[in-house]
Amino acid sequence: MIFPTPLLRGHLIKRYKRFLADIELEDGTFITAHCPNSGAMQGLTDPGIPVWVSISSNPSRKLPYTWEMAEVEETYVGMNTSNPNHLVEEALKMDVIKELQGYQTLRREVPYGRNSRIDFLLEGMSRTLTYVEVKNVHLKRGQKVAFPSSVTARGAKHMRELADMVHQGHQAYVIYIVQRNDCDEFEIASDIDPIYAEESLKAFKNGVKPLVYACEVAPNAITITHRINFNTSNNV
Repeated sequence: MIFPTPLLRGHLIKRYKRFLADIELEDGTFITAHCPNSGAMQGLTDPGIPVWVSISSNPSRKLPYTWEMAEVEETYVGMNTSNPNHLVEEALKMDVIKELQGYQTLRREVPYGRNSRIDFLLEGMSRTLTYVEVKNVHLKRGQKVAFPSSVTARGAKHMRELADMVHQGHQAYVIYIVQRNDCDEFEIASDIDPIYAEESLKAFKNGVKPLVYACEVAPNAITITHRINFNTSNNV
């Protein structure tokens, strides 16, 4: 995923009201940027950390700047939660995710379950459908990355509904997209959200398949690169 315009570097002043961030750009300009992440964003909101923002060409936008990434411990960390779906769609179309190769059609935001929409519905030659849910990951703890970074009732609901799809004879995957490349293991943060952890364990035992992929993150582009180890028996 290549950014259409070059990102601008600055330093975070503060993040507030969840969706707002005051930033000083390198040229000394002070801006308020949209923060496209409603989570806790642990480790990414310290005042003074280097950050990168995009600027929209849409003149009607109230906030033309969007906070895209931060620099932490010499690592670029993407925190825009809308990017993982774009990254996965690009990867699916280019057959980068080997576990999900060979499908004829790909549809986005298809209604399913109990008033939900699946991120991607894949269809092949057989009548079996493949449901793919995408989650954004940026939280690092030691040498592991973890999900979720805050309580997610919606995420727990998704795990139950994916398990229901498997029970109906279909396939289901949850893809955790790690917008950083400095970790080699993944875990479910059961201490942050024990209900999500419990529902995930049930889903995995009932046939929902987890995939964890890291990204190369840079100010010009974000690219899915390689799979990260996730031992469900040791991590949930």
